[in-house]
Amino acid sequence: MKTPKGLQALIDDGIVDEVIRPLKSGKEASVYLVSSGGQVRCAKVYKEANNRGFHRLAEYQEGRRARGSRDSRAMGKRSKHGRAKQEIAWKNAEVDALYTLDRAGVRVPKPYGFFDGVLLMEVIVDDQGNAAPRLNEVDMSAEQAREWHAFLMRQVVLMLCAGLIHGDLSEYNVLVGTEGPIIIDLPQAVDAASNNNAFRMLERDVNNMTTTFGNFAPELLTTDYAHEIWKLYQDGKLQPDVALTGKFEHDQTRADVGDILLHIDEARDEAERRERGRREAEASQD
Repeated sequence: MKTPKGLQALIDDGIVDEVIRPLKSGKEASVYLVSSGGQVRCAKVYKEANNRGFHRLAEYQEGRRARGSRDSRAMGKRSKHGRAKQEIAWKNAEVDALYTLDRAGVRVPKPYGFFDGVLLMEVIVDDQGNAAPRLNEVDMSAEQAREWHAFLMRQVVLMLCAGLIHGDLSEYNVLVGTEGPIIIDLPQAVDAASNNNAFRMLERDVNNMTTTFGNFAPELLTTDYAHEIWKLYQDGKLQPDVALTGKFEHDQTRADVGDILLHIDEARDEAERRERGRREAEASQD
């Protein structure tokens, strides 16, 4: 096949021996099977960000550190330079996340390097040696659904213990390989400690998984792992081997709006009294 433009530099440098075939193509990247050092790998070639909304990108990138103050300022603008820096940050985020999560024991494709904007990583295959299907393409029993759901809740915990939230976890971003589910596509990975949207994204990730597996095991739909995991995280009690129950007691206490408004009025009156006293004191000195 004709060598894709994004892979030519890797072939010229001897990093990739040959391109075997395309594997998939999406809005954000094209993935190819390649031979590298005698091994079959995936090569993820990122596309330009024309199809990604600026505001959505900014939401995910909140809290990420730019490599310099000029880059940080540029990323906050819509300038060409700012867009370029955001695109670099978007690609680097997936590379950094893959290495971080691989070290933390999260089941993700093993990364083998990032060269000229191309990510080389492990090929995930099924029992027949073919490219592994996505979770949405797989039928399963209720028992299998419960097992895989529990496994992925554990992966969410491992990710959060490593300081990260996937941010876009769904049945389309999980492959089913020979050893079970593998989480993929991490350019939008969120820093849990510094992103104000962290819990909302964690909850969405967890609920997406619960809804998917709940189609096969409906009792999963009554669980609440998101709030349970986040509370443990906030309390500093989240550990990789923590026992999860899927249950969470929400605070049922309703706010007394009248009482709140009364306190506001009292505080306002007190502030006004202090201001009058200050003015009267100043007047008496004149």
